[in-house]
Amino acid sequence: MNVPHNGRLDRGFTLIEVMIVVAIVAILASIAVPAYTDYLRRGKLPEAFTYLSDYKVKMEQYYQDNRIYGTGTTCANVNPPPWNGFAPSGAKYFTFGCTSTGQSFTLTATSNAALGTSHKYTLNDANTKVTIDFKGATVNKSGCWLVSGNEC
Repeated sequence: MNVPHNGRLDRGFTLIEVMIVVAIVAILASIAVPAYTDYLRRGKLPEAFTYLSDYKVKMEQYYQDNRIYGTGTTCANVNPPPWNGFAPSGAKYFTFGCTSTGQSFTLTATSNAALGTSHKYTLNDANTKVTIDFKGATVNKSGCWLVSGNEC
């Protein structure tokens, strides 16, 4: 039951109370939206890691058969297997490439526009993982593929 206060009934919220709630929601949204966007981005990165690792295995199998990773700057081009174009049909967020010096190779995964920010990862025949670009910045971090933060 509403009790009159100075001749009027108290109902609802004051403008100040509503503005405080709006400010709190805005602060929470300013924290939550970037965190959620980063969460979605991190979920897309394993595509690069999966295909790079798969290609490395294929390159090692190719080397066992041909005793060479490729000639010039092209991988797996001697008796080329069907996968030597390094363009997996299921890739959505990365494009892949390979360079070879004959007895060594470097695989590269470069993000496309669908990922939103620039990422570039490499893997070579010595199993060295390198993050070249991460979240649009050049980092050249050797020894790991960065997913979040800047430490391996």
